[in-house]
Order: sequence, then structure tokens, then C-alpha cells
Amino acid sequence: MRLFEMRNKEVINCRDAKRLGFVCDIIFDAVTGCIEAIIVPGPPKIWGLLGRDHEYIIPWSCICQVGPDVILVDIDVDECFKKCG
Repeated sequence: MRLFEMRNKEVINCRDAKRLGFVCDIIFDAVTGCIEAIIVPGPPKIWGLLGRDHEYIIPWSCICQVGPDVILVDIDVDECFKKCG
């Protein structure tokens, strides 16, 4: 699977069935070439006009299933919600 194929998939948390958003980037190990985590942008600031300042960094081990339209993850949102930068 390629990154542009993952970008079209919505990420949903299995714990609370919350829609987190769409994959925007990945983190991978340059030596092994394995994906370590996916990055999903967090909620927008003031009506979406000022961009975003947080993102979800979801470890690959927390991904339950990758389907044709969605990626199911099992995460504690508070642990994966990080400040951008």
C-alpha cells in the first residue's frame, strides 16, 4: 500500500467509534523501511480558519485493521494527541 492510498482512508477509533480524520503523513524507520506510526491532523482551531496545532500520532501497533475505506485503531486519544512541531 502506498501513502496516497492511505490518505484516502478515514481513521476511526474502536474504543469510542470517534472519527479522527484522514491520514496526512507517516513515520517510518529509514533502516528497515517499516511504518512506525501514522499521523492524523487534530481538530481545527477557531472554525478552521487558523489551521491546526495538534495531531494524533498513532503507533502502527495500535492499528487493528486496514480496510478499503477506513483504518480502525484502538488508542487512548489523550496519549496520542500531541502538539504539532
